[in-house]
Amino acid sequence: MTDLDAVKERILARPDRLPHHVAIIMDGNGRWAAMRNKPRTFGHEAGVKAVREVVRASAELGLKYLTLYTFSVENWKRPPDEVTALMSLLVRTTLDEMQELMKNDVRLVTIGRPDGMSEDQRQVIDEAVRQTKDNAGLVLILALNYGGRTEILDAVRAIAKAAKVGLIDPANIDEALFSEFLYTANVPDPDLLIRTSGERRISNFLLWQTSYTELHIIDTLWPDFGRQELFDAILDYQGRERRFGKVLLKDEL
Repeated sequence: MTDLDAVKERILARPDRLPHHVAIIMDGNGRWAAMRNKPRTFGHEAGVKAVREVVRASAELGLKYLTLYTFSVENWKRPPDEVTALMSLLVRTTLDEMQELMKNDVRLVTIGRPDGMSEDQRQVIDEAVRQTKDNAGLVLILALNYGGRTEILDAVRAIAKAAKVGLIDPANIDEALFSEFLYTANVPDPDLLIRTSGERRISNFLLWQTSYTELHIIDTLWPDFGRQELFDAILDYQGRERRFGKVLLKDEL
């Protein structure tokens, strides 16, 4: 048994402390490439390997949901050549990984605004979502053209529209109802949010959903992130006490 297998056994020995939903801000591709005197696109290509390894490891542990911050609404401000390369890489990776997703019973879901991507690119993603919709294992959520503030604004607009035509009584709007209008309706809030590259901010990611999410920030750049780093993050999570604003009593410790 390898050291990593032993770590996996330690994680699985505490199923009651296994996070149901892990979200990841995949940061550091550009810096990883710059350290090697390569263009930023080289780092994005290398980051695909990390995605593949993390998806496999998440399925291996039996995680229910994995959300990856794939492309934000702010990413459109990057140089056009980089944006084009990112979209091309996303489509190519989706096509290349379809067999792997089906083999591992992974269901693909996307959140975010569907506009922005070309119709051909969107069709590839939508077809992958359709083909995997009956898979019963890990739900892999790609945040595409996603922004936390944008999501909240879209929800407010939808609720206002429903209230205007009498479908919702404003007096009945609570957190549960509001959550039903988010992109992540019917998905539990993340238990654990991992951010790579050492940056200590949420960067407009799942702002509503991460109110009580445990944060795990690691200096490792995304292309170097893998099974070991995911397992370490989950072990760290399992050692924490989640209070959700309350004080733990002695019999809860």
